[in-house]
Amino acid sequence: MRRAANFRPNTGGQRFPPAAHPVDREGVTMVYLALACRLLLLGVFLVALVSKMRAYREFERSLTGLVPGKAIRPAAALTTAAEAAAVVLLALPHTGSLGFALAGLLLAAFVAGIVLGLRRGTTAPCRCFGASETPLGWPHVIRNAVLLCAAALGLITGPAVPTEIGGIAVTAACAAIAGLAVVRLDDLVALFRPLNTAS
Repeated sequence: MRRAANFRPNTGGQRFPPAAHPVDREGVTMVYLALACRLLLLGVFLVALVSKMRAYREFERSLTGLVPGKAIRPAAALTTAAEAAAVVLLALPHTGSLGFALAGLLLAAFVAGIVLGLRRGTTAPCRCFGASETPLGWPHVIRNAVLLCAAALGLITGPAVPTEIGGIAVTAACAAIAGLAVVRLDDLVALFRPLNTAS
């Protein structure tokens, strides 16, 4: 006797539906990776926005040497507005791709602006995350380049959000740790910078 299609008999004669398809682990990994990038950028831009608004005049002054004098105020206003838009787009469930794209454009502009400023010899402090006396340097270029890669990766993988609570919690924790390292970059660089000893 032929066995019925799409059923597999067991030893007791009962019939069961075919086995479920194997889990696409690579696809699941990419979904969690996209979520990590999204949460990382959301947190970083949110902290940057709040810090700039709390010390807005200091942020304006930090743009000296990066943009022409008459363009400082418009550049500061445009930067904060764009960061606010990026936060909203990254936070809303159906606008993740737009958020990644806007974040990528901002970060690319930051990288270009800092590099041009360094080539001109500017010593303006980095006020991306509030009060800081650390002058702009190559660590800030690297930081923004890494975040730019996160935005590009999120844009490529798509804004899909997983549904497993445990996986989301672990991903959020990892993104928070990475975001803290990004925000406190100046402190980390100072921690590992060799001390100048008197000769």
